[in-house]
Amino acid sequence: MSRLPAAKRREQLLDCAAELFAAHGYARATTSELARAAGVTEPIIYRHFKSKRDLFIALIERTGKRTIDRWRQDLASAEDPAERLKTLIGDNPMVSTQGRDAYRVFLQAITEVDDADIHKAWQNHIHSLQQFLAMELARAQENRRVARHFPAELIAWLLIDIGLGYGVLSAMRVENHNFDATGEVHVQQLITRVLVGRAAEARENDVD
Repeated sequence: MSRLPAAKRREQLLDCAAELFAAHGYARATTSELARAAGVTEPIIYRHFKSKRDLFIALIERTGKRTIDRWRQDLASAEDPAERLKTLIGDNPMVSTQGRDAYRVFLQAITEVDDADIHKAWQNHIHSLQQFLAMELARAQENRRVARHFPAELIAWLLIDIGLGYGVLSAMRVENHNFDATGEVHVQQLITRVLVGRAAEARENDVD
C-alpha cells in the first residue's frame, strides 16, 4: 500500500468510489470492495469518511464543485453571451467523460434521497448548477441575446430539467434520442436555436 498525503488519499478514495458505485450500484457496493479497489485497508477509509453514506455525500459535493469549475474553465475564453450559452448547452456533465460515473451513481442512488443529509447535499448540488446557468442567462438577456419573456432563473431550471432527461436516456443507452430522423440535427442545436436564434448557429458553421 503506497502512502499518500491525506488530501490526495481522500481524492483517490472518492475517485475509486465513483467508479465502484457506478459499476455495482451505491447500495450493493461495500467499503471492503472500495478498500480493495483503492489498494488500502478499510480503516484507512474510515480515517477520511465516517461511513459509506458520508463518502457518498462528499462525492455529491465534489462533483458539483468540479462541474462548475469545468464550466468556468470552458468559458474562460468565450466573451459573447450566446457563445457561452452554446458551450454550456453542449457541456452536460452527465454525459462527459469526467462526470459520467458520478452522475450515474446519483441516478442509481435515487432511493437514498429520503435520507435528510443526502437530500440536502443533492439539492444544494442541483441548485448550484441552476444558479450558475441563471447567471449566464441573465447576462445574455442583458446583452439582448436571449429574450426576456421568461426570467433567467426559470429558463435555467428548464435547462436543468432537459439536461437531466438527456443524461438519463444516455445512461440507459437509448438509441437515437438526441438526433432528428435525418441524423443531422442534434437536440443541442435545437435548444441553442430556441434560446439564442440563428446567430450562434451561424458562427458555429463558420468555424466548422
